[in-house]
Amino acid sequence: TARPGTPERCDFESRINNTTHHTDQNGLDRLIVRRGLPFTITLHLKSGSQFQAGVSTFRLIVETGPLPKEQSGTKSTFSLTDSTSKTAWSASITSPPGNVVSLSVSSPPDVPIGLYSLTLDQGQKVKLGEFVLLFNPWCAKDAVYMEEERDRQEYVLSQAGLIYKGTTKRIKASPWTFGQFEAGMLDICLKLLDENPKYSLDVDADCSGRRNPVYVTRVISAMINSNDDKGVLVGNWSGDYDDGVRPSHWTDSVAILHQWADNCCQRVRYGQCWVFAAVACTVSRALGIPCRVVTNFGSAHDTNSNLMIEFLYDEDGNDISDDSVWNFHVDPTPQEKSEGVFCCGPVPLKAIKEGELTLKYDAPFVFAEVNADVVEYMKLTNGRMVKMRGSSMDVGHFISTKAVGSDERHDITHLYKYPEGSLQEREVYERAKHHHELQQKGEEPGLKVKIKVSPDMDIGADFDVFAVVTNNTEADKTCRVMFYARIVSYDGKPGANCGFIEDLTMEVPTGKEKRLPLRLEYVDYGDTITSDRLIQLVLIIIESSPREFHKAKRTIVLENPDIAIKVLIIFFTNSF
Repeated sequence: TARPGTPERCDFESRINNTTHHTDQNGLDRLIVRRGLPFTITLHLKSGSQFQAGVSTFRLIVETGPLPKEQSGTKSTFSLTDSTSKTAWSASITSPPGNVVSLSVSSPPDVPIGLYSLTLDQGQKVKLGEFVLLFNPWCAKDAVYMEEERDRQEYVLSQAGLIYKGTTKRIKASPWTFGQFEAGMLDICLKLLDENPKYSLDVDADCSGRRNPVYVTRVISAMINSNDDKGVLVGNWSGDYDDGVRPSHWTDSVAILHQWADNCCQRVRYGQCWVFAAVACTVSRALGIPCRVVTNFGSAHDTNSNLMIEFLYDEDGNDISDDSVWNFHVDPTPQEKSEGVFCCGPVPLKAIKEGELTLKYDAPFVFAEVNADVVEYMKLTNGRMVKMRGSSMDVGHFISTKAVGSDERHDITHLYKYPEGSLQEREVYERAKHHHELQQKGEEPGLKVKIKVSPDMDIGADFDVFAVVTNNTEADKTCRVMFYARIVSYDGKPGANCGFIEDLTMEVPTGKEKRLPLRLEYVDYGDTITSDRLIQLVLIIIESSPREFHKAKRTIVLENPDIAIKVLIIFFTNSF
């Protein structure tokens, strides 16, 4: 097989490719493409060299990160094929044979984003150049896909927006320039990823993790604040901003990000919630993750994760609370640590609306922000707490973002919660509390089954074992129960049955536990039990709706009964 010859140059066709991939606002001087969509490159071979289809051959290598590995998805080596693949790195010839070779190159829709190198390997490796690969909201197979073009225009390509501040009675829109396509912004956003502590800790895992927008957004959230790392902004709510910029003076993300990058990643002073959110929006859009800035009016800060805001006052009326309700708050300002780091989310919006708080990330905290109940207490000098008032309607109002395609305020409260005070909203709140309490105990929602035993299980005695069914759901459950005991030897071989309950119907109310005893009698197990004294217990529970099966198994060892020996001592007295 012949080699096509060393390329004299490689044209990355950035003008055509960037326009096709919706990255032309970044400029046309270098290749910036989105994953899951083919792009074209042209190889100009040295004079006298010819590429002949079916005769000439070479391979291409793409790599990202300082330690590219095939198994991590940060490196791929591939040969020419008849057509490009939608699930793997691939390339095909699109030009007639000659000394100019046009290739269509395609990336998978789930490959890590970042700065890539492209190398030609024909026995001798020649680096053709570098390109940037981004998330692709236009690709249906990409996790960040958005169906509507008007939404993509607003949440990915628009460089300006409005951020809402104020109070529920006076909502004010402030213009903000996101500027994600301004000169240098993309490189700064990629630098932000490389400065995160996870990159330093395990560069291979971090670069590989950049395939997942959930991972990337958590990195962005952590790096926008500077609490744990070389992040961008310092938060300041003190009113003293003499050694920096007053948060209200910022109107664009570009100046903030340039200041951070141009000063060796020194923290920028100062930001508050809307500044953090705006900069995070810029970075997300720059990397191809659709993003909008959302303001929650009457936003709760739940410090002890009980889904309640507890205002505490002393007898002089002084506020001694840890919890608070802000006039407004704009995520993703991290107010508490998440898995040991100051970041927040992401969590599915539907999980917040439906109170499903076992999903990642930070669902209880975000739920409380928009739907916590408020209770006020007075702490007396003797330490006793007296409840003064409570309300379920103080938190989460006029949740606002800029409308798509216009400068109108779009109220999206209905996406986060059911109408305040409605039966559905109260049901969701109770479900959320229930799920959160289970989570605090390390339990998950659902029907839980286990077997409990008696403390005195002596061989020769009659005793009870118990089927225990706990209903950690929001609905009453009807179940069929099968609970049986059988002799078993030490090698696991089953023997004779020695007790059973079959096809019994059990009603288990929501949030309740039911116990069902099974009596094991010596007359049933005494003749067949082995010297190992083992009995295997098996419990099968079948839910009627939805039809689900649960099983618990336990092997018990019967103890030898305690033997008490009493010695009667008789004293004789000799009277002689």
